[in-house]
Amino acid sequence: MTSELFGTLFARGAAAGAASDEAWLRAMLRAEAALAEAASEMGAVSEEAAANVAAAADPGRFDLAAVAASAARIGNPVAGIVDRLRELVPEAHRPVVHYGATSQDILDTAMMLVAKDTVAAIRRELRECAAAALDAAAGIDESPPMWGRTLLQRAEPITFSDLILTWDRTLTTAEQALGALRFPASLAGPVGVSWGKPGLRRQPDSETPIAEPGPEDLPADVGTAVEQRPERAMGLRERYAARLDLDIAPGSWHTNRSPVVRIGAAAAEAAGTCGKIAIDIILLSQNEIGEVSEARGGGSTSMPHKRNPVAATAARACAARTPGLVATLYAAMPQELQRSPGLWHSEWETLSDLLRLTGSAAAWLRESLEGLRVHPEAMRRNLEGAPE
Repeated sequence: MTSELFGTLFARGAAAGAASDEAWLRAMLRAEAALAEAASEMGAVSEEAAANVAAAADPGRFDLAAVAASAARIGNPVAGIVDRLRELVPEAHRPVVHYGATSQDILDTAMMLVAKDTVAAIRRELRECAAAALDAAAGIDESPPMWGRTLLQRAEPITFSDLILTWDRTLTTAEQALGALRFPASLAGPVGVSWGKPGLRRQPDSETPIAEPGPEDLPADVGTAVEQRPERAMGLRERYAARLDLDIAPGSWHTNRSPVVRIGAAAAEAAGTCGKIAIDIILLSQNEIGEVSEARGGGSTSMPHKRNPVAATAARACAARTPGLVATLYAAMPQELQRSPGLWHSEWETLSDLLRLTGSAAAWLRESLEGLRVHPEAMRRNLEGAPE
């Protein structure tokens, strides 16, 4: 969770806003609106009812604190959203709110919407980091030679361009890993089984498929009608995902948490990349080396002569917090039966924090690189002054 006191360090750049509580609220409301509209598109509910639900799903008509408080009642904040939506629409249209969905569908879909927007922000930051690094190299007439250092000891000479190209490759690799992610919508109903081969279901403990009931056999309640007809559920899921510009999952992922851990792993890779470049800048800016420095060096409360590499330091601090978060996502994978009591819940803030910190690391690194000053004279001096 973003701290007001430390937020300027750990909530930097566009990713912080994209993973905020307000972003989560907007995403959950987008999911509810898209669900009603998708149901209308396939003829399951009236256009008027869907339009009323979509109009009611306006973040300005919701109190974030009230939605948050509802989480204490059922263990997640969807209750407050559904209750408020039903207050805002005509009574005749209230059954269309949350049509065929369960709380996990809305929260998981919202998580993917938040993650997709935040990942896009992180990718932009990484591309800008790479561009800034290349600009730093291009700003020097000739790429100066410098020591390549292994195990923090002088090894063999390289050029500054060699170092920059290494940074560029690692940033590009991390950005591409984020670009390869998929963000599936979730719509699988109360126990995650509103999917399957159209027209067929299987008897419990049997390999024999039996025909789905016809329309005359279906219950009148719209919430269970989708649950009982897989072909309707599949059509609804496709329309729902399309309206949200999310991927279509092949089935339920209520307890198959691969989409979440893959996003977390790619984010942690990007954070680690930012941390690697940040520590390179920190090491090379030491007084004893002095081969680079930040344009806006930070001071000290007690030592006015110091110019600390604040941006690189903050980037490293953000990156250092991410490994434990991605470990939490992996630890949440073995979820019990059809919905986990506790492990599913542990993902929401964990993934938000992980994405926010990764984006903050990238934003700080971009600031460091955009103002990076290169000191070729120090590189030559260090090379010439090497002991025999």
